[in-house]
Amino acid sequence: MTAYTPFSPEVERAIEEARAEVAALHGELVRYGLVVWTGGNVSGRVQGAELFVIKPSGVSYDDLAPENMILCDLDGAVVPGSAGSERSPSSDTAAHAYVYRNMPEVGGVVHTHSDYATAWAARGQEIPCVITAMADEFGGPIPIGPFAIIGDDSIGRGIVQTLSGHRSRAVLMQNHGPFTIGKDARDAVKAAVMVEDVARTVHIASQGGELIPIPQAAIDSLFNRYQNVYGQAPQGEI
Repeated sequence: MTAYTPFSPEVERAIEEARAEVAALHGELVRYGLVVWTGGNVSGRVQGAELFVIKPSGVSYDDLAPENMILCDLDGAVVPGSAGSERSPSSDTAAHAYVYRNMPEVGGVVHTHSDYATAWAARGQEIPCVITAMADEFGGPIPIGPFAIIGDDSIGRGIVQTLSGHRSRAVLMQNHGPFTIGKDARDAVKAAVMVEDVARTVHIASQGGELIPIPQAAIDSLFNRYQNVYGQAPQGEI
């Protein structure tokens, strides 16, 4: 095996932090019932470097640990000799890498096959913005991305094409399932949890009758409040 060439101490610390966070966040996918067997993945950008950390392919969630996360460059190539490099990275690595290369504001990417969100993807339907939680979190509907096959960066291209300039941090790749992005890996996991929650609620609502759309002005107001005001201390307070 090729010897590992260490990065600067600052980057090495950032790599270790990314490994620990990404490994732990996979447990949230299990906790919220978003994955089965070894499906799904979380990745996180390494701060201060052109690198990201992603789940290894085919490894049980019970066996995931910081040391077997895979360190990749932004072309999706495994860093030779790095911890975990003897394993293959997730089959979605090329898609994640494409997102990081083309959306520099993105710090985390998540993919699941969660039931309700994937059901919308199987129908090729966006999830309409008919509940305030969607307006808060996603600022509108959850869009559908194009059909694409695993194996190259086609899925990544579809994600970037669909989400560029869109408020949503989630896309339903047609006939495949949800991918989410975030400012960091935890934010992307939150989006994955929330997209499944709204997919389930809106599906159930649609079975009972016609859905009632939220006016665009109200969506804009709700999104602005949740993103910029909610959780903040009142002016002058700490």
